[in-house]
Amino acid sequence: MFISNAGRFAICVALVASLSQAASAADILIVDAKSQPESLTVAPGGVMIVGSASSPFVYKVRSGSSVAEKFIDASAEGTGTFFFGMLADVSNNMLWTCQLTPVPNTTPAQRHTALRGFDLATGTPKVRWNLPGDNTTCNDFAIGPDKALYITDTGTGRIYKLAAGASIAELYLEHRTLMGIDGITFLDGTLYVNNVVFNKLYRIPVDAAGKPGTPVDIWMDQPVKGPDGMRAANGKIFVAENGSGKVSVLTINGDKASVTVIREGLKTPTGVEPAGDTLWIAERGAGKAVSVPMPK
Repeated sequence: MFISNAGRFAICVALVASLSQAASAADILIVDAKSQPESLTVAPGGVMIVGSASSPFVYKVRSGSSVAEKFIDASAEGTGTFFFGMLADVSNNMLWTCQLTPVPNTTPAQRHTALRGFDLATGTPKVRWNLPGDNTTCNDFAIGPDKALYITDTGTGRIYKLAAGASIAELYLEHRTLMGIDGITFLDGTLYVNNVVFNKLYRIPVDAAGKPGTPVDIWMDQPVKGPDGMRAANGKIFVAENGSGKVSVLTINGDKASVTVIREGLKTPTGVEPAGDTLWIAERGAGKAVSVPMPK
């Protein structure tokens, strides 16, 4: 069969597109199936940074690679230390992480947690702030329009705020509906949080003086089970459902949200990270970082 030059070019373009799509749907094993990647983020140059909930390490995967390299080693922090939230703060060249360390000989088990800030390029420690309390769970964070870092504490139902350039955070909001707070993100300047225990999504209203009010329940048009890591992009919110093995897109309309499932069959997905035309997922139960094309 004769194929013209134009036809050959079209085939090549289609092949390249196909390969690109395959690459964007790659699964990357983070060391082994027991690494429990809880959260991940993408730094400049396409470097993916992944925390481990089963070890005191943070890993990085260079763009185009499928090999996870040790980036941060917190083994000196105490037996059982591990990591939750990961966030690349490019404007400050900072990697924000949640570090958790069990308290020995406590029944029921307790842990002390800290917000850690590391140099985004080198991993050099820069900021440390210990969450107040005997039993805390620093979980995740988001950068607000004011450039402050907003931090969730799942165990105490609190949101803390670290002002831009500060090293000590202040209590931003504590409310009984936030017991079980996990994911946090800003969409169009508005703060949203979820509750991993009660399967809820809330909007945090703010008055003219900038003071937060009672969380507003956002009604979702289908169940979301175990909402965990949450990020906003393209006018929507992406959320990992650790209880159902799904990743969903939330389209917000006032105090209602339309839920669209974009990936299912995952083993305990706990984090999401939009990066250009790719959505990365932390698949904690499989020890993998999984990617899918970003929905249009």
